[in-house]
Amino acid sequence: MVRVTFVTAEGARIEAQGEAGQRLLEIGQNAGLPLEGTCEGQMACSTCHVVVAAQWFDRLTPAAEDEEDMLDLAAGVTRTSRLSCQIELTADLDGLEVRVPEEARDMQRG
Repeated sequence: MVRVTFVTAEGARIEAQGEAGQRLLEIGQNAGLPLEGTCEGQMACSTCHVVVAAQWFDRLTPAAEDEEDMLDLAAGVTRTSRLSCQIELTADLDGLEVRVPEEARDMQRG
């Protein structure tokens, strides 16, 4: 199992876990976080934007150009922003911490 901590815009820490090979988006959605993922991981939106804790950012596979282009459309982007649909969990990411930006919107919940 790979443990992940999501930090909400209000500062709440939500612990979740998933299997190696799962996408961070799925783990966050299963934990009830407002990560919409409208395009279902096709990099056609930025509704699954997260901010990766600085100490974890360099451990991730670098973002592809398509992901960088989508991040340009996201609100509240930082140097360590990523699309959660593009982060595949590995054993090396056990303990990963990410913040869900305040600007995240879950259109499915109204």
